[in-house]
Amino acid sequence: MKRVLLSWSSGKDSAWMLHVLRQSPQYELVGLLTTINQAADRVAMHAVRRSLLQAQARAARLPLFPLALPWPCSNEQYEAVMQAACADAVQRRVDCIAFGDLFLADVRAYLERQLAGTGLEPLFPLWQLPTLELAHTMIANGVRARITCVDTKQLAREFAGREFDAQLLADLPPAADPCGERGEFHTFAYAGPMFAQPIAVSSGELVEREGFVFADLLPV
Repeated sequence: MKRVLLSWSSGKDSAWMLHVLRQSPQYELVGLLTTINQAADRVAMHAVRRSLLQAQARAARLPLFPLALPWPCSNEQYEAVMQAACADAVQRRVDCIAFGDLFLADVRAYLERQLAGTGLEPLFPLWQLPTLELAHTMIANGVRARITCVDTKQLAREFAGREFDAQLLADLPPAADPCGERGEFHTFAYAGPMFAQPIAVSSGELVEREGFVFADLLPV
C-alpha cells in the first residue's frame, strides 16, 4: 500500500480527488499539503481563511501540513519551500503526492519536474476526465462548494461567492471551463462524501484586487 500526501487547495477538485483515492485499496492517505499566503494567513490563490482550512482537515479526518509562502513570492522561493516539503514527506515515509490537476499538460510537466529525484511519485487521479461530466458528477454526489476567487479577465465578477451547482454550470460562458481549470475561478468545498460532516460557512465581503474578485467566507 502506497502512502499518499494530497496537494490540497481547499477546492472541489482536491476534495473529489480525496474521495476518489479513498475508493482504492492500494493507497493510504496520510495528510493534506496546502500552501498558505503568510501575509494574509489564507490559502494561496483561493484566499480561504486558515480556520476553514483546518475545519476541512478535521472533517476529512486527516492531518494538515501547511506550507507558509512569503508574499510576494518568487518562483525560486516557492520551489525552495516545496523542496523542503518533499524532503519532509520522504522522512515521513510518504511514497506519492497526489495532485488534482485535470488537463493542463504544462502544469503537470512542471509538477513532475519538481518531484523528479525526490523519491516521491506524482499522482494525477482526475487527469483528463471530461470536465463538464466531472463537474456534474461531483454535484450529483453531494459535493458542495462556493466560488471564492474569480479572474475577471475570464469571468464576470458576479460569479464570486456563488454556489458551485448546476445553475452555475449553465450560466458559465462557453469559453469557461466547467471546473475552472484555466484559473477562471477557485472554490472552497464545504460538504461532500469526503467529509465526516459539513463545514458551516457564511458569506463575507467581496474584495477586488489586481484583476481578481475574492469572496470571503466566514466560519459559523
